[in-house]
Amino acid sequence: MAVAAQQSDTTRNPLGADATAVAAGQRLYDQGCAGCHAGGGQGSDRAPALTGRFAHGSEDGDLFHSIREGVPGTAMTPHRELNDQQTWQLVSYIRSLAGTARATPTSATSSGDVTAGAAVFARAQCSTCHEIDGVGGVVGPDLSTAGRYTADALRRKILDPDEPLQAVAAPGPPRPAARPQTVTVRLKDGTSIRGVRRAEDTFTLHIVDLDSRLHLLDKAAIADVQVANTSVMPHDFASRVSAADLTNLVAYLTSRHERDGSHAPLRPGGVTTERLARAADEAQNWLTYWGNYQATHYSALTQITPVNAGTLRAAWTFAMPGDAVLQTTPLVVDGVMYATQPGAVVAVDARTGRLIWRSARQRKVRNPYEINPFNRGAAIAGDRLFVGTLDAALVALDARTGNVLWETQVADSMLGYSLTSAPLVVKDKVLVGITGGEFGARGFLDAYDIATGTRVWRWYSVPAPGEFGNDTWKGDSWTHGGSPMWLTGSYDPELNTVYWAVGNPGPQIDRSARGDGDNLFSDSVVAIDPDTGTRKWHYQFTPNDGHDWDSAQALVLVDRVWHGQRRRLLLHADRNGMFYVLDRTDGKFLAGTPFVYQNWNTGFDAVGRPRIVSGSNSSSEGSFYVYPTLGGGTNFQAPSYSPLTGLFYLAYSENGQRYASQAVAFEQGRQYIGRGQAPAVSPRAGEPPASSGIKAIDPETGETKWDFKTSQGSLQNGVLATAGNVLFASIRDGNLAALDAKTGAHLWHFQTGTNPAASPISYAVDGKQYVAIAAGNTIYSFALP
Repeated sequence: MAVAAQQSDTTRNPLGADATAVAAGQRLYDQGCAGCHAGGGQGSDRAPALTGRFAHGSEDGDLFHSIREGVPGTAMTPHRELNDQQTWQLVSYIRSLAGTARATPTSATSSGDVTAGAAVFARAQCSTCHEIDGVGGVVGPDLSTAGRYTADALRRKILDPDEPLQAVAAPGPPRPAARPQTVTVRLKDGTSIRGVRRAEDTFTLHIVDLDSRLHLLDKAAIADVQVANTSVMPHDFASRVSAADLTNLVAYLTSRHERDGSHAPLRPGGVTTERLARAADEAQNWLTYWGNYQATHYSALTQITPVNAGTLRAAWTFAMPGDAVLQTTPLVVDGVMYATQPGAVVAVDARTGRLIWRSARQRKVRNPYEINPFNRGAAIAGDRLFVGTLDAALVALDARTGNVLWETQVADSMLGYSLTSAPLVVKDKVLVGITGGEFGARGFLDAYDIATGTRVWRWYSVPAPGEFGNDTWKGDSWTHGGSPMWLTGSYDPELNTVYWAVGNPGPQIDRSARGDGDNLFSDSVVAIDPDTGTRKWHYQFTPNDGHDWDSAQALVLVDRVWHGQRRRLLLHADRNGMFYVLDRTDGKFLAGTPFVYQNWNTGFDAVGRPRIVSGSNSSSEGSFYVYPTLGGGTNFQAPSYSPLTGLFYLAYSENGQRYASQAVAFEQGRQYIGRGQAPAVSPRAGEPPASSGIKAIDPETGETKWDFKTSQGSLQNGVLATAGNVLFASIRDGNLAALDAKTGAHLWHFQTGTNPAASPISYAVDGKQYVAIAAGNTIYSFALP
């Protein structure tokens, strides 16, 4: 009979210390807990040891509750995927490590000088291995909260590093804490690595060496492993410092109770600005949301070809349970994959799918009218990861550990704002666009200092009175003008220009509130100086939009010959059904051609303004049957451009609908749409039935070169072109497909069993090419046999 969780003062583990339960609990622990708490519950820089005091309750029921429900304000997230028996098995195993026992300290405080102790910590180079507030190495545990141990326990550990560090515990007979271990690995190529073990399974071993470098090892490459029950800490510390220095050092450590990484300086190395600018040269990595600054979403890897793509097979999977399906496009940096979901970021071994660390954050507030509860990715600079949250905060994490360095509140989510897409790092700034257009929340693009999280500038996508474009809004409608900047932009380092797409105006369908003007800068691309946040130029795709055709699709930067002249181009397939070619140096309109059937636009004037068909926009009476639909001809899913074929690839959906509006009052924090009802109408004679697929477009002419039909259209499923001339396509019906990039011929597919609501990427580890996709709540990675 299942055992229900009860109050902690009465609940007892029904499995107790049963050896079978302990063994089962250890297997569960090694699979899901060791990535943070380390093997044997020794603790790490990510999570505390489980061999001593439990800060959030030490009774059986407390442990059960912490496992199942998580610990608010910490990286410990709920594990409701575990049933009662599995949770009690984990409690049994944890008890086997720590029991309910705790040593009785002889002294709880230290009489030393805290300030002098901090100087000793620096002078003795303790930060070589230990981190405090984001500064230092990650060989040993993070000491930012070392005050959870007693002064006597810390002193004993410093003088005798091989003794386990025992935290204060409840009364009762003590059980031994886990002893430290040093691991020395000799590889078959003769390389020797000495350090501490972070994680291990039957086939892999993760080691952090004495320089804080992480090694993700395949056991097949290991010749020998030596494990010693000794610490990597120096054993002669007492001879290095005076007795007074030791007392002061202990006083400093016992004073540490909270972690604050907001003042941690930038460390040299990692993913530098130069590496980001040359991301296309690092085919083994995937360094930005779009793969590179140019947003080509293209991989230069060549191992997978039309000849061998049919033999692809799943290499690994990694589950990320949550309340919403994954829309993440992961980053891959030197063998480590970083993936996101609302409230959590994970680092995994990109070769095996083995968890390295998991960082979780509980949101501070939740808008009851929230929509789009997704997170699409992160950005990296140096060894810092940047990710947005649904409650509109921007968070910087230490990429080595997942620890928070700083957090900045960008906007108020109760007004409808949130951050769902990946930031973009440009030089010393991290740029992030805000959502909220459906709520009439005025859009903006922000730039923050990557070191401190301080806002450097803000550019509003809806101009205020006195600013260029404000006269395109009726009265004070600009205050609720929406126009979100939510999908990740592109960057040209040579022109030092950022390109960002702007979404729909507010209210979304009812145009009467905002008048007949263009409603700048909604449905536009805006070129911005990343140093100052000033606009250089803009081009509007859909003036006075009443269809929800927001232009938040990729802005692809390509240098190529176009109509006989080499140009710096910006390519963009818009939700309004048109494929655009612009000169990105000045925003000059070069071409616009339909990539799906459309009937709202008869062409363009000399400066690229669309000639809009009367009756095609929303109205209280309703439009005629307009192509494309509200979902658009394409959406935020990634397109791809291949410099080898010269073709632009995208997923499309072809259909139409009627657009009817009704007046709507603005209500702060609620959706601001203004959608009305009108008698149904049908397509006119000769207009196409609904269809969807993957297309290859020639930017020179706008002509479709091939068209691969799919069973279902989608707003979420993207494509990836590769230098092996294989195009990978995510399809709503659950398939990841490989197509011949030149012909569109089907080469291979894999049914994930759920909608892969994301775009594929490719990377390589140890010379082996992988293709990864998020589907449902799982990340899949594929490779050749």
